[in-house]
Amino acid sequence: MSVGTDTPERARPEPIQAVPVRHPGRWVAVAVIGVLVAMFVHLLVTNKAFNWPFMVDEMFRPPIMAGVRGSLALLVTAMLIGIVLGVVIAVMRLSENPILRGVAWAYTWFFRAVPRLVLAILFGNLGILWARIEFGLPFDRQIGALFGVDDFEARLFGFSTVDILTGFVAGALALGLSEAAYMAEIVRAGIQSVDEGQTEAAQALGLRRSQILRRIVLPQAMRVVVPPTGNETIAMLKDTSLVAFVPVSMELFFQLRAVGSRTFQVFPMLVAATLWYLLLSSVLLVGQYYLERHFSKGVRRSGRARTRLRTITAESGGTTGKAGGA
Repeated sequence: MSVGTDTPERARPEPIQAVPVRHPGRWVAVAVIGVLVAMFVHLLVTNKAFNWPFMVDEMFRPPIMAGVRGSLALLVTAMLIGIVLGVVIAVMRLSENPILRGVAWAYTWFFRAVPRLVLAILFGNLGILWARIEFGLPFDRQIGALFGVDDFEARLFGFSTVDILTGFVAGALALGLSEAAYMAEIVRAGIQSVDEGQTEAAQALGLRRSQILRRIVLPQAMRVVVPPTGNETIAMLKDTSLVAFVPVSMELFFQLRAVGSRTFQVFPMLVAATLWYLLLSSVLLVGQYYLERHFSKGVRRSGRARTRLRTITAESGGTTGKAGGA
């Protein structure tokens, strides 16, 4: 005989009335930003100091476009010098030779300490030190004097400093040598980010140091090197305006400033320079994005693989890759 017991049914809880958290501060911030944007647009449209028709008409004329090409040529030349020399200096900083390490450290110390504007003006006036740049036996006259030979010269060829050290060359050298100091630190950090086991494994296979650096270390270091190099390239584009003080006539800021001085419309030409540098920097930002995505392919794939592995592990109750036992 069974005895039945009546259990009262549990009352169903009422649905939760979720009240969203209110953020009045956000709406206040949106209102303030909206007012500021409206004021800025009103300034652009109504203030006659911008002189938009004159600015648009002048900023695409042939001299300005020649200045754009000159700035881009300076950018490419300076970055090539900086990247190539920066890699060499970074390898010297990591060398076991104390003399190479000391020379590399002194180079980075000097060119990181001196402002680029000062370097540009200094290189533009190097003709004061040398009227000619000649190649041959060093200290030839002093050596001839030791042996009693007057006016002894062992020089192969030479150039006039005025012909060789033009404004463009002086500006490119100043910017490139300065950039090499910064690129050396970037490349050194990228090389040190690669696991030392990679180098040890390559040495065990009999690869030379140069082969290890070229084929194993540098390709893996690119993931770390590319983002700051992109930032340095954009910064170099802006720093090309410094060579206007060398002076370099075929440069964007020099040409825009010349138009402003000639027409007494200085402020519109400064705004035109701002717009040009914004445009060129935006193009470089797009290129940097695709470069970073290219060199981070392996990292993204490994990250997605780890995510999938964690998902499979969670779905299988924490065990993966285990065969069932009998």
